[in-house]
Amino acid sequence: MREKNDKKLQWAWAFYDWANSVYPLVVTTAIFPTFYEAVTSQKGEDGTLITDKVEFFGYLFSNTELYSYVISASFLVVSFLSPLLSGLADFWGNKKFFLKLFCYVGAISCGSLYFFNVDYLELSMISVFTASIGFWGSLVFYNAYLPEIAEPEDHDKLSAQGFSMGYIGSALLLIGILLLIMIGGMNARYSFPIVMVWWIGFAQYTFLKLPTYTNESHHEKANLWKGIQELKKVWNELKHITLIKRYLSAFFVYSMGVQTVLLMAVLFAAKEVDWGSDDAGKTGLIISVLLIQFIAILGAGIFSRMSKKFGNIKVLKVAVLMWIFVCFWAYFIQTPVDFYITASIVGFVMGGIQALSRSTYSKMLPVTDDHASYFSFYDVLEKIGIVIGTLSYGLIEGLTGSLRNSIFALAAFFVIGLILLYFVPKHDWSKPTTVAK
Repeated sequence: MREKNDKKLQWAWAFYDWANSVYPLVVTTAIFPTFYEAVTSQKGEDGTLITDKVEFFGYLFSNTELYSYVISASFLVVSFLSPLLSGLADFWGNKKFFLKLFCYVGAISCGSLYFFNVDYLELSMISVFTASIGFWGSLVFYNAYLPEIAEPEDHDKLSAQGFSMGYIGSALLLIGILLLIMIGGMNARYSFPIVMVWWIGFAQYTFLKLPTYTNESHHEKANLWKGIQELKKVWNELKHITLIKRYLSAFFVYSMGVQTVLLMAVLFAAKEVDWGSDDAGKTGLIISVLLIQFIAILGAGIFSRMSKKFGNIKVLKVAVLMWIFVCFWAYFIQTPVDFYITASIVGFVMGGIQALSRSTYSKMLPVTDDHASYFSFYDVLEKIGIVIGTLSYGLIEGLTGSLRNSIFALAAFFVIGLILLYFVPKHDWSKPTTVAK
């Protein structure tokens, strides 16, 4: 194993963000939702919607309802697999094998979306399902390399480097695809194999440089069920820390809304906003996604500065309050201009609340050498929240027949989350958190 200060190795690790970030931006956020809504809806010559119902294993669902269920199922699998995969990685020691495996599963699944056919919907949705599992599963092993290639004091910097590379790479590819669609007349289907080639191709540099086996001195003693045991240990400790317990309760609820918006916003806009021609609508939606991405960086910086002046919890309350406003505003939007305004606000508060939520939790942690287990708990909690959020989003549409009514569920998550934030006790951030039994 190389030294932890090997800059070339660290660069290679961070480069995987450049490779895989095209999936969440290009596929799940920008291109596939509009493509999916178009091919699973029947419209008249004037663009009026005739039906959005699809048959899936003999049952009729709204197209967006079905999509939310499939995404929910994928995150349910990931939330169950994550601790097992962590233990398996430690048990075997060969993280690269699993990183490659899930990378290829995710990327090839993305490529197979080119063949998406509503006449074979059950088979086609498998690609949506496995692409999500491949992406999130690969991150388990990708993140597991971090403590083995960098000293603790370098983790934040290296993580930020990976995030920045991922943002730049995915934004460049999305802009390139947008130009190919707008100017070159490319069919949106070709976006999916392009993502596959980008993801697998650039990942090869990471695979070339990262060591195959790590932690050779202790992996033979590792427990296959270590991941689950660590989560149980963290849960037992957090039950006695009132500050973190109450904060995580609030985070769990409002995060359901945040992540559901991130996953479902474009589908909502594609169905509920009058974009005029189909081509104008697809282009407008992609532009709105880019708008969200750029404004999110600004929002993260502003919220970070606000937290230093006013405190994390107070600023989080402001952020959640803004989300409540976004939900009520979104219920009434009709035009592209309305959605661009909404996207701008979402981008601003999205970047702020995601960065601030994680840093707030980090500040609250007690003195420990096992931060990985605490953040594994945080990540699993977030994924379970996504399951509940996306499931309720689709379920309400299925029961009421209107996607707009699902917004009320999101608003409820934010309202309850805001109330719970008021029960988080005041804390002197200059002092370490202690366990009060």
